[in-house]
Amino acid sequence: MAGVDGVPTLVAVAHGTRDPAGPAVVRALLERVRVLRPWLPVREAYAELAAPSLEEAVRAVEGPVVAVPLMLGRGYHALVDVPGRIERVRPGAVVAAPLGPHALLAAALAARLGAAGGPWPGGGDAPPGGGPPRGADAVVLGAAGSSDPAGLDDVRVAARLLARRLRRPVPYGFVAAGGPVLADVVAERRRRGAGRVLVASYLLAPGFFHGRMRAAGADAVSAPIGAHDALARLVLRRFDEAPSRRAAAVPVA
Repeated sequence: MAGVDGVPTLVAVAHGTRDPAGPAVVRALLERVRVLRPWLPVREAYAELAAPSLEEAVRAVEGPVVAVPLMLGRGYHALVDVPGRIERVRPGAVVAAPLGPHALLAAALAARLGAAGGPWPGGGDAPPGGGPPRGADAVVLGAAGSSDPAGLDDVRVAARLLARRLRRPVPYGFVAAGGPVLADVVAERRRRGAGRVLVASYLLAPGFFHGRMRAAGADAVSAPIGAHDALARLVLRRFDEAPSRRAAAVPVA
């Protein structure tokens, strides 16, 4: 697909997973992007484990490219891997900032948290009054984690943005790299007397990490952010910001 009348093609680059639910979420999200801006050429791509690869997607585009990493924070893929690989395939292509942290993500997280009705202890349905957090409930932001300190900082900011949105403290925990460990944070909230402990899943799509969140001992875990309108608007915002971001990085002679 080529850009129309000089309009760059948005190449959305997700991390990639062997779980077919991951690409399905990406495609549903990009359909929402197309609805918001139907004249914009949009392609999906993956950094690993799924097709098309970012190289295949970029080579298929005639005309300018703006790559938007569908990643919730800074880390190796967003800062090193994706920009480096795109530069080798299409020198001069623009790579946008990763999606998070951002207030639009906090809005999507709050919506997913409000819809959470399980899983509850014992595997049953949510009890009466389940769903959005009540006054005595604790909310914890659950994230995959990162070996990059910048990525960990981004999760801390995301937790603050969600806390501002919900008007309550929101600690955070990880199920992979980094710390604190999500299960420990959930247990600590219980020791402090929380009525329920709800985990807001700071993930784009279901898969391995979401399963680990569901095993962390919370009363409910929200669905991943997925194909939410707020996220679609954020993808377009990063696309729009990308040219000025590149211009700011070019030294003045």
